[in-house]
Amino acid sequence: MVKTLSELYLDARKAFAEHEDVQTASLYARCLVCHVTGKRPETLLADGRELATPEAAQAMWQAVNRVLVGEPLAYVLGEWEFYGLKLQVNRDVLIPRDDTCAVADLAIQQSLFLPETPRILDLCTGSGCIGLAIAHKIADARVTLGDISKEALTVAKKNIAGNKLTGRVSCYQMNALEEPEAFLGQFDLIVSNPPYITTEEMAQLPAGVRDYEPHLALHGGDDGLIFYRAIADKYRKALKPGGYLCFEFGMGQGDDVCQILLDNGYTILERARDFNDRERAVLARYDRKEE
Repeated sequence: MVKTLSELYLDARKAFAEHEDVQTASLYARCLVCHVTGKRPETLLADGRELATPEAAQAMWQAVNRVLVGEPLAYVLGEWEFYGLKLQVNRDVLIPRDDTCAVADLAIQQSLFLPETPRILDLCTGSGCIGLAIAHKIADARVTLGDISKEALTVAKKNIAGNKLTGRVSCYQMNALEEPEAFLGQFDLIVSNPPYITTEEMAQLPAGVRDYEPHLALHGGDDGLIFYRAIADKYRKALKPGGYLCFEFGMGQGDDVCQILLDNGYTILERARDFNDRERAVLARYDRKEE
């Protein structure tokens, strides 16, 4: 049966409403209709009586069912927005979340006071969301995106190109648990949203996260803090004297992360909360003297 775009939307909204609230069901349906038809949300209402092609109707049915069985909407769409940037995402990278705006805000605010053409490293970058947000907001920043996952870096490179930032952003494979390679040089600021889910918490994650998002980017060891210890220690040599380290962390981890920073010679400058008023990020300075 041939259907209009409005009918595709209403059918999808009804299907989602069995499991989601009305607002979420409407959002999912609208996003998927726009995705399969190429329509913009603001024009969908005006074009609602237009007949959907058989290909669009089939794609819509497949997309709705992927979401209904638990696949995150972002992976079905193949893209997600973060800090005003449209980013490609797939199952090789975490989906950028609003919570991460807290650490992006801290890093961007500090970057405004860095020397001209500051060098910034986004370590454990995944899709590149934090580093690209900084490069987008700080016009003279030179940003390096680092991750151990080659697959994640493939996504990050696509996002660099897609946001026209190839002139100021580069990608390198690096292991946050090991000493940084000497060729990287030194940075004015390192920002990181490392894996911080504990071993116990990994077993309790929502199915949409546990079954679809990369465990490599989630698991932070038995206590969730292994990456904070390694980065605070090993990446000191990659900071310029007086350089800054900015971390995102999980709920309830703030005091432990700050203690790790203090134990490694950093001064805590600011702790920030996310949109849900949960403490989520910290900015610290490493006051090493020139050797």
